[in-house]
Order: sequence, then structure tokens, then C-alpha cells
Amino acid sequence: MARLDATITDGMRRTGVPGLSVAVVHDDEVVYLKGFGLRRTGESAKVGPDTVFQLASVSKPVTSTVIAGALTSPDAWDRPLAGTLPGFGLKDPWVTSHVTPADLISHRSGLPDHAGDLLEDLGYDRAYILGHLREEPLTPFRASYAYTNFGFTAAAEAVARDHGVSWQKLSEDTLFKPAGMTRTSTEFAAYAKAPDRASGHVKNPDGSWSPRYVRDADAQSPAGGASSTARDMSRWLRLQLDTGTLDGKRIFPADALTRTWLPEIVSQAQTPRGTPQFYGLGWNVSYDDAGRLRLSHSGGFELGANTNVTLLPLERLGIVVLTNGSPVGLADSVALDFFDIAEHGKPTADWLPLLAATYERLDASLRSPTDYARPPAAAAPARADSTYTGTYDNPYYGPLTVTADAKGGLTLSLGPKPLRFPLTHYDGDTFSFETTGENAVGRTGVFFSDGRDGKDGKVRIEYLDQNHLGTFTRR
Repeated sequence: MARLDATITDGMRRTGVPGLSVAVVHDDEVVYLKGFGLRRTGESAKVGPDTVFQLASVSKPVTSTVIAGALTSPDAWDRPLAGTLPGFGLKDPWVTSHVTPADLISHRSGLPDHAGDLLEDLGYDRAYILGHLREEPLTPFRASYAYTNFGFTAAAEAVARDHGVSWQKLSEDTLFKPAGMTRTSTEFAAYAKAPDRASGHVKNPDGSWSPRYVRDADAQSPAGGASSTARDMSRWLRLQLDTGTLDGKRIFPADALTRTWLPEIVSQAQTPRGTPQFYGLGWNVSYDDAGRLRLSHSGGFELGANTNVTLLPLERLGIVVLTNGSPVGLADSVALDFFDIAEHGKPTADWLPLLAATYERLDASLRSPTDYARPPAAAAPARADSTYTGTYDNPYYGPLTVTADAKGGLTLSLGPKPLRFPLTHYDGDTFSFETTGENAVGRTGVFFSDGRDGKDGKVRIEYLDQNHLGTFTRR
């Protein structure tokens, strides 16, 4: 405990992340509860234990807690949800009829990695996204792991519908009110209205941090849209570590809660320690060298949040770390350093640069290998605007429209609003535009082509085509 203040302040100094809030629970007591830094750069308001942060994917173990309390028995996780969620389906009808809440919450449905996230970026709502997951290709059911926010969301939404209430109402009645989590919500509006709120920040090229974006995750709220405080999360930690009991009152049956701790699928065959990691029901599940169960989850918004929760149930020890900066490894490194000191008396590694490099590699892997800002010296000219203008259809992403202005500039429009992207010519029939949103990947390619008869034109959007769904056909 004596090292934690220094760990946090040193990490904030090294990264520049503006604000952080931490809670530690041990033996059913909150033994550490502090806020550090600023809620928003350029203002004087400080972060405290009751400052509301966006949880990002730390929402997932909170959600699985709600579902555990809402289901009539632990076996209900394994009952097919077919017909419960109107419009929802997967590409294989057999999988649609057999998929269960446990399959979707543990990311073993066969949906590809982050299926549906790009639809959210384009402005589509939850109903549209869940109704279009059937277009996504599937990998082997219950034999492959891929992290999917909207598969996760579908399961939570189905459970809420089965109870005849909204997801927020089910969360309030099942967990937030009984546990006294008075500042916790699954709705963006509650976070946005909170007077003591930590704004999301992104890092600028000069190393400073700015609150340039606002991340509304309502479309995937069970997977990433919850908000809470360190104080509220400390109550949830106590509930978890006391297997469903809080302040002497049993809120959840112990077996309902501990079912969420069981491994459901291998998520990583070999970690850097040489051991496998599993995914349970909303939890990363692993075992340390002494065979002790360790539960954890990280959360991150590229638009301005990074969080971590880690529990060692046998030792009745847990930590939650909330930050208001995009992922640079700070939240995860504080938790790893804390557990290293608790077990070994000192850190086993300098976790911060290792985790920062991991996040940087992930970001780089999503970017195009082509530098569209630098066209080739011998680039072929574009054809007449009329070659490209028009409306193109796609069963997954909806219509795409290309228009030309009086000066010869082309604009591509996508999504229900729609979002408009000015096109920059690169070479011949290839253009590019700057992506936006939570899943932005820098500049991406736009490739126009003619059909066999020269009339049935198509356009393929590079960053939308990861699962071969990014080709649009002219009407």
C-alpha cells in the first residue's frame, strides 16, 4: 500500500495522463480510495473518489454480474436465446438456433473480431447493428475465440427483453440499487450530466493531452457503455470478493456469481509467461504460479479512456483503476505493479513501457500499409467525376453516395446521418479519406472499378473490408 501513491504519480508523470482514480479492496474492506490529477485539462477541478469515469470494456464484468443476478440459475447461461431478440441472427441458421448467452458473453459464437464496431462508428444504432450481424462470416462455433462488443451486447439485450425491461432498468434493479452503486449507469446521458465527471482525453503530437472527443457508447452499452466511480466500483469489488454478499446482506447466490469466473474458452494459447489465458463470462481468467485464480479486464476508448480491474479471489484482494486518457498502458501497469508488490515485494517488470508498446503495435497493425498522403510520382490521373459519382449499395454498411462539387472535388457519404468524407486522389481510380471515430485507422483507400459491361460500377473501402464486406455496388 505504501508504494501505490508513488506508482500512480510516477505513471502519470511518465505518460501525462490527466486524471486517475483507484480503489483497493482487501478482506471486505476498502483499504485505498483516492483520486489524482484533473478531471479536464485547462480547468482546476480535481479527480476524487466520486468522479464519474467511462468504464469502457470494464463494463463487461459489470454486465456479467447483472446477468448472473437476473438469470434464474447458473444453468440458464446455456439455454439458447433463439427468438428472444427480434431481428438478431448469425450467418449460419443452426448457430442462430443454438447460440446461448454464455457463447456470446465469452466471445465463442464464431463472430469475427469486433464485429459491428465499424457500423457503430458510422452512426448506426443498436437495433440496426444487431440486425446485420447475420452478414458477418463465422469461424467454428464454440471452438474459436474473437472479441466482439456487439455479440456481447446481443446477449445482454436478450436477457433484458426476456425480463421485459431496458438494459439500464435491469442493471439498476439487479445490481446498482441493491449494491448502493448510486453514481453508476449504463446510459451515456447519465455520464454526460454528472457534475463531477472526468472528460476523455487524447494525446497530441507534442505529448500534451486534450479533451477533443466525446465517446457515446450507448449502442454497445452492455459491452462498453457503463460509467462509474472508484467508490461505487469498490462496492462491486467487495460484492465479487465476498461471492455475492455485501454489508452482511446476500445480494446474489454464490454459485450464480462464481459461474462467471469459470473458463469458457481459451483466448490466448500462450501468454508471455508461457501459460494460457482463458475468457470466462465477462472476465479474463488466468491462474498464477501458485495455481490461484486471477480475474481481470481492461477497457479502452481511443477517444479518451483506459481502465482496469483485477481480482485475486483466494486472497480477497482487488483493485480498480480508472483513467481519463486514451490507452497508453497506465491503468493496466498500475494494477500489475500493485499485484507484483503484493506477491513478490517488488515489481517483476517495468510494466508501463511494455504495455505502451503493446498498444502502439495494435494501433499500427490496423493502419493501411499504403501511405495515401504520398501519391506515386507517376500517378495516373483520375477519370471524369461522372465515372465515380452515384449511389452504391451494400447489404451490411447500407448505401454509399459519391458526389462532386463545382470545383471537381469528390465527397463520399456513409451511414444514416450520413457522415461525409472528402476524397483525395491517389492514383488512377484509387482515392483515400481520413477515417474518424473510435476505430479510426488514419487514411484508408477507396478503390473504384467498372463491372464487366462497363456500367455495373463498384467501390471498395479498404478499412471496411477486413471481413470482405466492404464492396458497394452502384445502383
